[in-house]
Amino acid sequence: MNENIYFEFDKSRLLPAAQETLRDKADWLRANPNLTAIIEGHTDERGTTEYNLALGERRAEAAKAFLVDLGISASRLTTISYGEERPIDPRS
Repeated sequence: MNENIYFEFDKSRLLPAAQETLRDKADWLRANPNLTAIIEGHTDERGTTEYNLALGERRAEAAKAFLVDLGISASRLTTISYGEERPIDPRS
């Protein structure tokens, strides 16, 4: 169930649209209790590699925390940051 969520520039705060998407993902995870998920954090090329890896990690962790708050076990969720190495938005 791949579906991207987006953040404001240089932010890791979940926007309302992202929260709605994550609610849908939580429903799916509840319906599939034997599955796990990898949450990837991405950024654009602005900033240093180190900064972007950290921002990507904060974004992935924000999504994970939201899912955990919705009752999904943290042990089912893994985070990884790709920073600027794998941008999601090709316009960046």
